[in-house]
Amino acid sequence: MSQARSRRLSQRIAAISESATLAVDAKAKALRAQGRPVIGFGAGEPDFPTPDYIVDAAVAAARDPRNHRYTPAGGLPELREAIAAKTLRDSGYGIGGGNVLVTNGGKQAVYEAFASIVDPGDEILVPTPYWTTYPEAIRLAGGVPIDVFAGAEAGYKVSVEQLDAALTGRTKALLFVSPSNPTGTVYTPEETAAIGRWAADAGIWVVTDEIYEHLVYGDSTFTSIVAAVPELAERAIVLNGVAKTYAMTGWRVGWLIGPKDVVKAATNLQSHLTSNVANVSQRAALAAVSGDLSAVATMRAAFDARRRTIVSILRQIDGVILPTPQGAFYAYPDVTGVLGRDIGGIRPMTSAELAATILDKVEVAVVPGEAFGSSGYLRLSYALSDEDLMEGVSRIIGLLAR
Repeated sequence: MSQARSRRLSQRIAAISESATLAVDAKAKALRAQGRPVIGFGAGEPDFPTPDYIVDAAVAAARDPRNHRYTPAGGLPELREAIAAKTLRDSGYGIGGGNVLVTNGGKQAVYEAFASIVDPGDEILVPTPYWTTYPEAIRLAGGVPIDVFAGAEAGYKVSVEQLDAALTGRTKALLFVSPSNPTGTVYTPEETAAIGRWAADAGIWVVTDEIYEHLVYGDSTFTSIVAAVPELAERAIVLNGVAKTYAMTGWRVGWLIGPKDVVKAATNLQSHLTSNVANVSQRAALAAVSGDLSAVATMRAAFDARRRTIVSILRQIDGVILPTPQGAFYAYPDVTGVLGRDIGGIRPMTSAELAATILDKVEVAVVPGEAFGSSGYLRLSYALSDEDLMEGVSRIIGLLAR
């Protein structure tokens, strides 16, 4: 038998790692189903219901026969125009509906962005820690993710100097994410502009994920890199969606914004991959992006209170270093000072082992730093109820502070 025929799975697909965040969330849910009192800090999913006016729009859409049929693969024209208007309102730069592709959630937008511009061997600079899906999407597109690491001492922010040192003749694009998953880092307007100007001068693409744009706290502000450096517009792809802002993770509506040739190429891909996003979900997204942000403000205030609580408690653990997250809904403590200690008869040497110990000993699920590019860290999502948050971090500090 030939080598090709002996392989049951495609090498490309077999090389993909399971989403660590979803795996942790699934394990926590499975343990709860068995009756164990597991508290999960794994999934980045708001615990709030989708606002009523959005749900009402979806109910009405489900009764409308227009939504029982195929629509354009690129998305409902009225939704694409509404996303363009929302982008001007929230991000400060103007586009038309023809620059928008509506996707099946943000993850599809991530993959299609890289698939549309990356050729085999192209390098993509990936500030690290990174969200688990980014490098897998790059590899699926044939690209090579190049980690550019910034730890807790740098506030998890990469510098222009680091990016410049990683630049080669094979560099095709920079991935830029602010606010960040997993760290909650928010780059200042000045830092964002400096990185944008560097990318423009280098002549590379910028793929920027703005899905946490409305979840910033304190004195921090969201700055769109394209608005900060308008000359990037023809070499930039913006990713976004309704999942985090409007508590709509299950509705599966994201989008990709870019030059029209990129949007056309990604739309062609999507026409074969999934066709259009479910119309009822698109109508719900239309209500979301066209409405005001009062419901978002309420959720943001709750996240902010939880942010301050989780930071204050985790910092009580000797050996933990935790820069204050300024956006999204994640805390990302450096736990290298905890590794190697005796914890209930176990000496975890990696953050993966520490996460397993926490789950085993006190039934709290967290995601280890290995999922985000480097051992020695934990990610905890504080997008869960106040009661579960307090109980979960209390269990952790009770275990690690002994």
